[in-house]
Amino acid sequence: MGSPHSIDPRAFNDPRNRYETDEEFYASDRPEHAVIPEDRPRGGGTGYAPLKHRGTWATVALVAGIILLILVGIALFP
Repeated sequence: MGSPHSIDPRAFNDPRNRYETDEEFYASDRPEHAVIPEDRPRGGGTGYAPLKHRGTWATVALVAGIILLILVGIALFP
């Protein structure tokens, strides 16, 4: 075997080792009249607002707060 992820050559004729192509796999849940190749249902719909993530400053403040808490804990309980 050339690669640890390849199929064992002795099992090439085994019908259980039939893997769908990408086109077959992604075509299984496509709508009838898809306009573009990526036009597949993904659980969402139109009309939903996009997710808003915390900004960079909120993340920086959270990390700085945790570091400050650790330093204060070390200073108060040496």
